[in-house]
Amino acid sequence: MKRREYAARLTVNGLRIEKVVIDPHYELKHNESVSDSVILKLVEQLDGGDFEAEDIDDGFEYFVADRLELSGKFYKLIWLLEKGELYIGIVNAYRRK
Repeated sequence: MKRREYAARLTVNGLRIEKVVIDPHYELKHNESVSDSVILKLVEQLDGGDFEAEDIDDGFEYFVADRLELSGKFYKLIWLLEKGELYIGIVNAYRRK
């Protein structure tokens, strides 16, 4: 399974993000409740936000956005920013109960 890339225009942590890269990992367990289009709508909710990294490792900052609401349902989004790059990488996403 290959990562998929989508153009984006948003600002996160003061960075102008130009692309969203989605890792297909979420499809292993969550493909019934999550899709690329759902993830892209969740990413839009990050626009204008400042987030604290949960972990920093080898030039990557990892973040968790929990309880993101979309159409009355809640989701958790695990994502990253790479130092010196203008994309958000989606590590995983799933629906919360």
